[in-house]
Amino acid sequence: MRTPRLGGDNAGTAALLAIGWLLGMLALDLVLPLAVAPDPLFAIAPLIACSVLSPRVTAGFGVAAVLSLVWSGWWNRTWDSPQQWIRLLDVVLVSGAAVLLAIVRVHREQRLTRVTAIAEAAQRVILPTVPATTGTVHAASRYLSAAVDAVVGGDLYDCSVTQGFTRFIVGDVRGKGLDAVEQAARVIRAFRQAAATKATLADAVHDMNSYLTPFLGDEDFVTALLVDLTRPETIVLTSCGHPPAILVRPDGSATFLEAPAGLPLGVGDDAEEKSYPWAPGDRILLYTDGLSEARDADAEFLPLLGIAPMLATGNLEEALDALLARARAHVPNGALGDDMAVLLLENTMAQAKAPAAAS
Repeated sequence: MRTPRLGGDNAGTAALLAIGWLLGMLALDLVLPLAVAPDPLFAIAPLIACSVLSPRVTAGFGVAAVLSLVWSGWWNRTWDSPQQWIRLLDVVLVSGAAVLLAIVRVHREQRLTRVTAIAEAAQRVILPTVPATTGTVHAASRYLSAAVDAVVGGDLYDCSVTQGFTRFIVGDVRGKGLDAVEQAARVIRAFRQAAATKATLADAVHDMNSYLTPFLGDEDFVTALLVDLTRPETIVLTSCGHPPAILVRPDGSATFLEAPAGLPLGVGDDAEEKSYPWAPGDRILLYTDGLSEARDADAEFLPLLGIAPMLATGNLEEALDALLARARAHVPNGALGDDMAVLLLENTMAQAKAPAAAS
């Protein structure tokens, strides 16, 4: 989770405001008639400080406020009146309260920082790191959360690399918040169990659906796209109600890889596979609907096939950065309406054969 913290700029602004307030009150005291004393207003300075600054600095402004009142009493010749002593007590009490408020605020911020760090670490554990190189496949991944206070949500991606299979998944859990994060973790766990042992993607989907269904409510479901790249010349896909992958050739031509539209996980189990050629240099983009349903101010969707050629240039990391920059530029103010998970894979079979041929 990303919790906004009051940084150096805010602290500097608060310090300048508190100093300016004290100086302004002193200047006002010089021009006002002797019968009018702004002395209680000196206590505003430590109140300003306690909202951002440390207890020690707040106490410093409290001392400055008290000294300013002492000077004001001398300047206005009011120390012989009981009201001036009451004003002094007022400033002292308010300054002390400001220091206590600063102490409480700092303790809460420290506790929130610890909780935030733990939550962020937990969320990052849920979202795995996809290895950059897996046999003849290079991979790059990105995750963008639409929520300002979260690192990950219900979108997910993962890979399963065993001696028998090389498989990938991109999925999207219905819902938001911690419940979606919990379900996403279950989907990843189910995928790893099934992808490593099942002979086909359809079998893997069947196993995942059986595992996940008891954990999903009546209105819960998970869309997913599973990809098998075990054979270096073939892409095998199966879709569980998920947006299609995009195949990008080295020349920049792009096409959707349509798989039979199976039901989402938790709704049904009718997955079917479909195969496509997978040549050296080809790249395949897997994504969630945060990308495909990104809209501009005129409610126009992001033209995926129109921008897909940019994925053919540069390395995978550069290509994904360019894609996400284009997506942010498409939506108003760069604010995503939904989480976005993307996975870009490249067939590097020719690169893998080159060293062997040279030897």
